[in-house]
Parts: sequence; structure tokens; C-alpha cells
Amino acid sequence: MSAQTLDIAKLGGQGDGIAETAAGQVFVPFTLPGDVITAAVDKGRGTLMAVLTPSPERVDPPCPHFGPDSNDAQCGGCSLQHMADDAYRDWKRGLVVSALESRGIKAEVGDLVGGAQHSRRRVVFAARRTETGTVLGFNKAQSHQIVPVESCVVATARINAALPALKRMAAAVAIGKEAFRLTVVDTLSGFDLAVDAPFKLTETDRLRIIAVTRKEAGIARLSFNGEILIEKQPPQLAFGTVTVNPPPGGFVQASETAEAIMGDLVTGHLRKAKRVVDLFSGSGTFTLRLAAKSHVHAVESEEAALAALDRAARHAQGIKPVSIERRDLFRRPVMFSELKTYQGLAFDPPRVGAEAQAREIAKSVIPRIAAVSCNPVTLARDLEILIAGGYKLLSITPIDQFLWTSHVEVVALLERPRR
Repeated sequence: MSAQTLDIAKLGGQGDGIAETAAGQVFVPFTLPGDVITAAVDKGRGTLMAVLTPSPERVDPPCPHFGPDSNDAQCGGCSLQHMADDAYRDWKRGLVVSALESRGIKAEVGDLVGGAQHSRRRVVFAARRTETGTVLGFNKAQSHQIVPVESCVVATARINAALPALKRMAAAVAIGKEAFRLTVVDTLSGFDLAVDAPFKLTETDRLRIIAVTRKEAGIARLSFNGEILIEKQPPQLAFGTVTVNPPPGGFVQASETAEAIMGDLVTGHLRKAKRVVDLFSGSGTFTLRLAAKSHVHAVESEEAALAALDRAARHAQGIKPVSIERRDLFRRPVMFSELKTYQGLAFDPPRVGAEAQAREIAKSVIPRIAAVSCNPVTLARDLEILIAGGYKLLSITPIDQFLWTSHVEVVALLERPRR
């Protein structure tokens, strides 16, 4: 490892500054284009030592846990709090532009729909029992070290206020020295806590954890490795006008505001379709919104998520019929011949995208498609398939659901021109 003076030329896809050197590129976290820095360099990775000349885009981060200056207090959750807002928004929109260009797709990408502080309703904490007590926080960047946090500028105000209680819950769960994850979802009826741990509980452990949970106000449910230990009241999320009780540890969009924006784009595009198919439907994020105007068929592989959607639809008032189908769309995509009865289609796959499914959609005659993705790279691949099949890309909207990170949500709207 050697100390070097570096000129940062650009940002990489993960938000690290990149310097061009005779030995190749060096990636340095917490730096920006225009920075002149000294860094300890080892095998193409740099550790920031000092900023000699700051970039004009550099600003003071709002969180005390951000950046290398905080040393052991450095949280690895955010990577770009030190970047001015306009430059940050341009860079994040550029991730989508670059992904599309890599596939030869020329499209006007809309302005980034900005995220807000204290908007993250779903937060994944790391926790561990130590000799001095239980630590609850986030992993330090590139490390298994857990940084304890007293506040988080992206989490909702309710989650911040509940941090002492969440630490007590983590202490109740921590029966050994192995680290575990505590996922917190801020729902309408209280916090939904899901523990994902590499250890097992005895019956005595279960009873003790349940007793601790009963004393903590504001906790709706606690599950351990998928097993519900206690449910004081069902956690509730609103998907449009319909209330859903999500399964423990199930997928939930991280930001309620971002979810609403995505929902408006999808439902607005498909509003005239009498019958819609929603692929990778989860617990009904888009299905139940679409059902306000359309008959919807929801397809999902996760049984618990599909059951939650079905219960919500059966008890909802004022929506069109909703049918469900459990199906692994990676192994058995919905064939184009099965899609001929629908006028609209929505799909929101995991980060790996939906290549096999996109090939079937491309052969279909569905007039309108709404594609949602948390990965611009795989979305661009799937869009290339759809465009080659005759679909026209109408709009691309990037949404900053994960503030100050390299992750960006995207909604793409397509139509098949009339023959």
C-alpha cells in the first residue's frame, strides 16, 4: 500500500471517485470529480487520507456517520451525501442514460424524481451482542464491523424515535455473538420487525423475546427467520385505497412516497385497459391500485405474498375482480399465447430482470406495458427485447427511492403501435 496524490476525474457506477493513473484506474470512496486528494492505494482501491483541493461539487454531509472523517463511526449505508444536489441528480439520471445507451436505446430520460430525507420506511439494521452490550446500527463500508447509530437521516421520523426500543429488541434477540439482521417496516399499525439470524431459539428464548415485545409500545409484529413469534396487531400497508397485511419479511417498497409515484405512473398508463396482468406482483403494490379500474390477474411465485394480496382483494370494497396465480416466472414465464386476452401489462421483477418473460411479452399483442425496475442495466436489456418485438418506448422516469446511494428505481412505459 502506498500514499499517492490523485486527481479524481469521474464517478463510477457505485459512487466511488475514479482517478486515472499510469497503473490503471483507482477507485476512491467519498471523493468527487474535481477533487485533488491523497489516498493510500492498494490494488486499484484507495482509502481517502486528505482532500487537498475540494471539488466545486463537494458539500458538507448532513449525517455525522457519513464519510472517512468519522473513522469508526463511518456508516456504509450512504455513499454520496457529500455531493451537491444538482450534480448528484445529474449523475443518478446518468446511470439510467448509460444503461440504455449500452443497449443502443436512444430515449429521452426524464428528470430524476428526487428522494427526501426521513422517507425510508423500510430499514435493515445489523446487530450483534458484544462484551459491552448489544450494538445496533449499520455495517461500515467494505466491512463486517457494525457502526452504532443514534439517528439516521434517511429513515422515517418514527423509526428514529424508536431506535432505543429497537436496540432493546435487538438485545432480547441476541443470544450469542453472531451478527444478525433486523428489518424494520414502519406500517400504518406499528412496526413490523423481522429478524434474520444464523442461530436458533429455544422455547425459553421465544418466551423471553415475546415478553419483551409485549412491553414495547408501537410494535405490531415480530418474526424470527420467517416464524411469527408475536403479532399484537396485523401490520398494515395501503396500496392505493386497499389495506394489505404483508407477510413477515416480505418485499416492501422502501419509500411510501416513491411507491405512490410509481403507482401513479403505472396506473395512469394502463387506466383504459379492461383486463390487466401484473407479473411479479408481490403482495399487490400495483395490482390493487390497478384494480380500481381494471380486472387484474396477479402472478407471483411467493406463496405468502400472493395470499396477502388475495385476502386484501377479497375484503376490499369498490375494486374490480382480482385473480391470482402462483408461478415461477423465471422457470415458466407466461407465454405470449396466454397474454392475448389482456389490454395492459405491468411487471416489476427482482434486480436480475425478466429476460425470458420479456421475450414472451415481445411476441404478444398487448397494447400497453408498464415496466418497473430497481436495476437500470437489466431493465435496458429487457427493453431492448421489447423494442425489437415492435414496442415503442414512450417514457423513462428515474425515481430516487434510495437517497444518496447508487440505486435508482425506473418506470418505463411502452405501447405497441396500431397496425
